[in-house]
Amino acid sequence: MGREQWKKIWVGSAGNMVEWFDWFVYASFAVYFADAFFPKGNDTANLMNTMGIFAVGFFMRPVGGWLLGRIGDRKGRKAALTLTVTLMSASAILIAIAPTYAAAGYGGVAVLLLARMLQGLSVGGEYAASATYLTEASAEGQRGFASSFQYVSMTAGQLLGLGLQIVLQRTLSEDALHSWAWRIPFIVGALGAGIVFYLRRNMLETEVYAHDEGAQADPERGTIKALLAHKREAFLVIALTMGGTVAYYTYTTYLTKYLSQSAGMAKPTASLVSFCALFLFMCLQPFAGKLSDRIGRRPLLITFAVGSTFLTVPIMMLLKHAGSFWPALGLSLLALVVVTGYTSINACVKAELFPTGIRALGVALPYAIANALFGGTAEYVALWFKNGGIESGYYWYVAGCAAVSLIVYITMRETRTIDLHRVGTGAPSGAARTPGRQPVAD
Repeated sequence: MGREQWKKIWVGSAGNMVEWFDWFVYASFAVYFADAFFPKGNDTANLMNTMGIFAVGFFMRPVGGWLLGRIGDRKGRKAALTLTVTLMSASAILIAIAPTYAAAGYGGVAVLLLARMLQGLSVGGEYAASATYLTEASAEGQRGFASSFQYVSMTAGQLLGLGLQIVLQRTLSEDALHSWAWRIPFIVGALGAGIVFYLRRNMLETEVYAHDEGAQADPERGTIKALLAHKREAFLVIALTMGGTVAYYTYTTYLTKYLSQSAGMAKPTASLVSFCALFLFMCLQPFAGKLSDRIGRRPLLITFAVGSTFLTVPIMMLLKHAGSFWPALGLSLLALVVVTGYTSINACVKAELFPTGIRALGVALPYAIANALFGGTAEYVALWFKNGGIESGYYWYVAGCAAVSLIVYITMRETRTIDLHRVGTGAPSGAARTPGRQPVAD
């Protein structure tokens, strides 16, 4: 992989890291600011209300996926990526200055809701723009490896959020964290977004997009009409995302809350478990992505789905009774190793399904819909089961979602050998193609 390609991956990943830092710290610090925006009373109910607003952000993601996916296909990946980080910076600032319930009643909730809507718009386009950019910017035969850095950067953003949380937990009192210190990560996120905005303004466009013939001539480029010509691929994105996104959010954003509220661990210990597990998880992504470049995407996806279907219930039950740091870390890491089969390659798999003129929208909108239905609601569903006294029902829900995705992984085609310049063109398998590429086997 050449220096220029590494530069593209770095810039795309750096922005993705800041985007997901801002997205993640909302969930990570919710246990501290939930009571700030609602009347004092039931802590679980207040946390459910706060995570309900978190879920609203996911329901804005289809809108962001449509808007920013269209921009990415019509104006370029660079334009979409620059706009996403601008929206994320604005949302972080709003949360940082949002008034509490004591100061403005439910006015603070309104500000929080607006900020989450902006975050939803931003991340709805960020995922697809980043996935498309990293996939198109990769060297020959290294798309799995290159696109795996999307989850490297996403996880790095989460680690920064968790790391900051651990530092604040160990240097400030519990009262300080609940009263004002929870605003610090959102200020940090806004500053980081400003830096990435500068980087993205000077980033290079991918060659696949820049050299696409008819980039400016096709009036249907990046439109819903064009996407409807690829209905099967759009459905595949929703179906293959279902199990992966539920499992991912279960073992990342929800894990700290689960360990502290259900397993009875101290919040600092729960945060440290999540931090260590996520760090090792992050390091695994490029290796799994590289493996997919050698053996294909489907074997990794199937391994994830089988593992998640049959291991989720026992892992969650054992985590609830882990009791201390090391058992909790081992179980958390086992779960994340299973999830790696999905996270390391899902970006390139989705991007490989669509032609250049509809790739950003084709990934963005179906993925955002799947996340709105399953990823964004994961924590709320988990807390709903907990509040209803049947917490184990959530374990079966996660396993069931993985089982549905397993059927899709088994029946879908392999995408590793697809030529990004020719996918969706309808060219016969014997037509001329980029050297080194092979036709896709259905």
